[in-house]
Amino acid sequence: MPPDEYQNKTDEELAQSVLKDANALVVLIRRYESRLLSYIRRISGSSVEDAEDILQESFMDAYKHIANFDPSLKFSSWIYRIVHNRTISAYRKKKKEMGDMSIDADDDAFKRMMAAGDDTARMADQNLTAEMVGKILKQLSERDRNVLVLAYMEEKTYDEISDILRAPPGTVATWIRRAKQKFQKSAEQFELANKII
Repeated sequence: MPPDEYQNKTDEELAQSVLKDANALVVLIRRYESRLLSYIRRISGSSVEDAEDILQESFMDAYKHIANFDPSLKFSSWIYRIVHNRTISAYRKKKKEMGDMSIDADDDAFKRMMAAGDDTARMADQNLTAEMVGKILKQLSERDRNVLVLAYMEEKTYDEISDILRAPPGTVATWIRRAKQKFQKSAEQFELANKII
């Protein structure tokens, strides 16, 4: 059982404490477990069981490499990068088996994204469900899907996404802008196809 004082520590302080007391890792796991599990499912379409395996392996990786964590940086970006890399690796290995995967989507997050676009009035008319969002995300490239999920579902800043994906913030901003445009174009086509049917 972790000491009560750990509850008041920042993630970065806890990460430093893990080197002396593994109970600090228990607190970090509790803080991040559900968020990271959702993230894994959103970017990979993995089953709950596979996502839990990926998450467990990611936490083991984090524990093995916690001494390399720089406490001047955000722990959340560091752990997301580990989970991201582990998820992408697992996804690529199983890509053929997962041909008809479904992506966990949060339609409210993508409505916010679309409302943040340049043509707000037109995009606001679209009534996308989580299922439709998942189908559109599935059509996007891996990078486009990843940046949109990080920005709008995980609500990460450009700097955090930059840390997670190891890309300059300006590049991340460009990727997000282009991915939004592709998502919006697909959403328009999806809506058009539904009207025809």
